[in-house]
Amino acid sequence: MAKETQPTIKKEANKKLAVIKTGGKQYIVSEDDVLEIELVEGEEGKEIIFSEVLLYADGEKIEVGKPILENVKVRAIYNNIVKGDKQIIFKYKAKKNYRVKTGHRQKYTQIKIVKIEKK
Repeated sequence: MAKETQPTIKKEANKKLAVIKTGGKQYIVSEDDVLEIELVEGEEGKEIIFSEVLLYADGEKIEVGKPILENVKVRAIYNNIVKGDKQIIFKYKAKKNYRVKTGHRQKYTQIKIVKIEKK
């Protein structure tokens, strides 16, 4: 039987990490990270504050929320909107001469994490 492994968070000296929840997904973020999240309304260059923080680590101590941490916020800057890879949808029914090909490109918001702050 294979041994189950749990994901680990690498601890680095004085590096803050947080797990935020947005758009129904969870992301592990640290300061100066650039990531693409589900589409969020906003203007380029404006600040976004994520208050749903599930986990906070500062290099020596880890805090886990039940379900969220009230005293931790993550500040990010709204960069721009980007499109993801094209997804091809092909519908086909055998012996009926029915073929429909369409595509879809999901839009994402690109953000840069500025600061992880704890009160």
